[in-house]
Amino acid sequence: MKKNKIAVAVALCMAAVLTACGGTAKTETTKAAGAETTKAEAETTKAGAETTKAGAETTKAAESSAAGGKLVMVTNAEFPPYEYHDNNDIVGIDADIAKAIADKMGMELEIQDMAFDSLIPAVQSGKADFTAAGMTVNEDRKKNVDFTDTYAQAAQVIIVKEGSEIKAPADLDGKKIGVQTGTTGDIYAGDIKDANINRYNKGMEAVMALTQGKIDAVVIDREPAKVFVKENAGLKILDEAFTEEEYAIAVKKGNTELLEKMNAAIKELKDSGELQKIVDKYITAE
Repeated sequence: MKKNKIAVAVALCMAAVLTACGGTAKTETTKAAGAETTKAEAETTKAGAETTKAGAETTKAAESSAAGGKLVMVTNAEFPPYEYHDNNDIVGIDADIAKAIADKMGMELEIQDMAFDSLIPAVQSGKADFTAAGMTVNEDRKKNVDFTDTYAQAAQVIIVKEGSEIKAPADLDGKKIGVQTGTTGDIYAGDIKDANINRYNKGMEAVMALTQGKIDAVVIDREPAKVFVKENAGLKILDEAFTEEEYAIAVKKGNTELLEKMNAAIKELKDSGELQKIVDKYITAE
């Protein structure tokens, strides 16, 4: 009997031990699983935070590009009063208008000087965001770039020496004509019958050739013509314009975002009278 009691007691103890061990294992398993789940949740939360941070950085970069970046303008700074050098600065109507546009867009403006016939290729290649250079809107250029709304009316005029037999555009037939390479003066002069076209990198070079008797006339934009005639005695501008035209800013073809922002800024400048103030700063009534 005693042995039976002992056996029962031993059995009860063993059962208690096994139950205790089973409970401990279950607790440890649950604890481990819970820890892994918590860790996984933490990793997921961290990943979400990183994604959010990355998204914020992307948004910030996009905003910086749209409203706090740099606009690169190319021009040919040999075209007063639209663009010319004042010591180390490039100034003029186009430079001031471009600066006003950049300010309205919340961007910094950088102006680079290069040959006139390199301006459109620079925009096409993406080396520059736009060009403003007393550039006339015409069908040939529209094939390569998109133009903003026009901001100035212009004309190609004829510069001759005082006493010249050339009195009107029709008198240019068969004459030696000086033009600046790549300008509309260059383009339109090609229509003059039997004309001998002499091309120069700068408008002033064409004017100097005229004063030296190497050519008979210069075809160039009206406002620069006024400056050149004022600075060189013995020259005059014919009353009849060679062509009438309009100036606009050229951007890369298909860059509608920049085009729309520039057009909005130009409209603001026109409506507020600021654009006219810029023009009046450089061109005074004579």
